[in-house]
Amino acid sequence: MNESTNDAWFDPKTTTFGDRVAGAREQAGMNQSELARRLGVKLKTLKSWEDDFTEPRSNKLSMMAGMLNVSLLWLISGEGDAPRAPDEASAITPEIADLLTDFRALRAELMHTTERLGRLERNLRIALKEQVVE
Repeated sequence: MNESTNDAWFDPKTTTFGDRVAGAREQAGMNQSELARRLGVKLKTLKSWEDDFTEPRSNKLSMMAGMLNVSLLWLISGEGDAPRAPDEASAITPEIADLLTDFRALRAELMHTTERLGRLERNLRIALKEQVVE
């Protein structure tokens, strides 16, 4: 890949949300089935995101950014740091790639747990408020 190709890698003016999801997924070394499973969605759903037919909800979008090791801003708009171009990524050893995958999965789980904790806290506040009213 030459320098001009690297400059256009994930150009925000020419890529769509689906292009960025597919490209980041490939750079993370995952196939569609694996990412869909990790996100807890059907393969058909992930394919519709990559084909730009639908978009994920915010919680799945956040999890996806974590799993793919990209910023949420970049995933949504293409602005900011993009994944490295394919020739740059080839320097990563399989051991490091495995560690990065585990790290991303753990970060996504933590984000999911944090969101769940927030929902539980909100429900507790509502229940306590209702109890005081009675």
